[in-house]
Amino acid sequence: MTDHFALSALLLLLSSTTCFSSDLDVQCLRDVQKSVIDPNGILKSSWTFDNNTAGFICRFTGVECWHPDENRVLSLRLSNFGLQGLFPQGLKNCTSMTGLDLSSNNFTGPIPSDISLQVPFLTSLDLSYNGFSGEIPLLIYNMTYLNTLNLQHNQLSGQIPGQFSLLARLLTFNVADNQLSGSIPSALQKFSSSSFAGNQRLCGPPLVDCQASAKSKSNAAIIGAVVGVVVVVIIVTIVVLFCLRRLPDKKKAKDEDDNKWAKSIKGTKTIKVSMFENPVSKMKLSDLMKATNQFSKENIIGSGRTGTMYKAVLPDGSFLAVKRLQDSQHSESQFTSEMKTLGQVRHRNLVPLLGFCIAKKEKLLVYKHMPKGSLYDQLTQEEGSKMDWPLRLRIGIGAAKGLAYLHHTCNPRVLHRNISSKCILLDEDYEPKISDFGLARLMNPIDTHLSTFVNGEFGDLGYVAPEYARTLMATPKGDVYSFGVVLLELITGEKPTHVSMAPENFRGSLVEWINYLSSNGLLQDAIDKSLIGKDTDGELMQFLKVACSCTLATPKERPTMFEMAKPWTNSSLPSNCTAICLQTTKKTARFFFSLHGS
Repeated sequence: MTDHFALSALLLLLSSTTCFSSDLDVQCLRDVQKSVIDPNGILKSSWTFDNNTAGFICRFTGVECWHPDENRVLSLRLSNFGLQGLFPQGLKNCTSMTGLDLSSNNFTGPIPSDISLQVPFLTSLDLSYNGFSGEIPLLIYNMTYLNTLNLQHNQLSGQIPGQFSLLARLLTFNVADNQLSGSIPSALQKFSSSSFAGNQRLCGPPLVDCQASAKSKSNAAIIGAVVGVVVVVIIVTIVVLFCLRRLPDKKKAKDEDDNKWAKSIKGTKTIKVSMFENPVSKMKLSDLMKATNQFSKENIIGSGRTGTMYKAVLPDGSFLAVKRLQDSQHSESQFTSEMKTLGQVRHRNLVPLLGFCIAKKEKLLVYKHMPKGSLYDQLTQEEGSKMDWPLRLRIGIGAAKGLAYLHHTCNPRVLHRNISSKCILLDEDYEPKISDFGLARLMNPIDTHLSTFVNGEFGDLGYVAPEYARTLMATPKGDVYSFGVVLLELITGEKPTHVSMAPENFRGSLVEWINYLSSNGLLQDAIDKSLIGKDTDGELMQFLKVACSCTLATPKERPTMFEMAKPWTNSSLPSNCTAICLQTTKKTARFFFSLHGS
């Protein structure tokens, strides 16, 4: 009941924000401009408020909006502006802001203790390379949507709050080069040592163990003064051996803590797994637990919005993938009904759901294992192992087939709602298969289209269709937009939210970079250089144009997945494609026409 009330309150806040946030967001930027010292005059020259047109603040330097025709701030990126003074005032009026970057400035003083009330919906907070001092505000743990928290290179002191373990969505964390002390909370020990380096009085994994560090320093000082270098060497040797002997026990204790949920269902091992296919006859929960080594962290092969995926090794040496679904408030009967529906969805380019299991509060899904990982993994590998164009083209076609099947063949049709290169998996032959389809409905205790917003899942903003900020509605055209971003990743080799080939001062998304190049007649510069000059340049350009048509700002002007499956003529191209949609050849249409092949 409490969760339902909280969600209802949030939805009420969102609805009021939609109606009244425009003036508030303008006031937010006015207050920020007034409260900071701007010696370089960047905000003074760019942020002029003598304009009342819709979306005028979206043209301000460092301001990103939810939509270019609406005065609603999505994020503030004020990095390296030379700004000075205390933490900016007035941010609470940017009521729907999800990103704040004040890095590489000269801000001083404390981080506000009520920062979680000022900017409650942030998914990314970067205050690095400033002069902020004092303790890290405890109430940051209330900012439960945070994916990124970067406080590196400040003058922060005190301990890292143990309550940060409540930041369940945190993917990036950095407090290096401060004056922090004490032990690192266990929930943050998953981050690398570089995230904590430069804090001389900070200890605990992944840095030096607190107890061992204190003991070795004390012993070394006393014994070194008494017996000299030889005894110091002996003591160090003893300490090292002592630590090495303790490491397995510590590792085991941490693993056991991570596996509490798995231990809680041990008494239900005899529960059968409901299988739609039968790779192993009469499979039980105990079989899954054994195959995943009791769901140990060593068997984790991926995690995301819908849950954590584990590799399962069967007795015959074959593999399965078992997903532990994120908390779902659906009843057992509702969940079973959803699973039976998804279990009937079969297509060559969809990851098949093989079965499911309910054990107490835990819900486990069984899938076929995809040995080549995700498309994202393959695209971000080192230079020497990049995929060639024929393979990228085949992956684009296959993924399009799978999404077209969900949209136009399934009854009822399935909206994915979270298409990205991370959910396009590759089998041993690099055949693409879309995963996580149909799971968005299970992520929320209320059956609405707001799951992505309510869950604060904006870590991959580059995939979110622009109209979503206004409508908060998942639609087929929203899926098409996200799929278009995947096509752009294939053709450019760039990430959706970070463009390495763009100038250093460019802070936009991959789509925004493509639009910039198109408007300046430089669209061809977006193509991955490793693909050019191999007798496929014309095909590359046409593929890029098709990707661009999927990411047009107006939903009705994007093609449907069905329309992607038939030849495009000049007359059927969107009318406002400008430089993007020049004459499209039959050759370009032919590879999407192949969608009809299955």
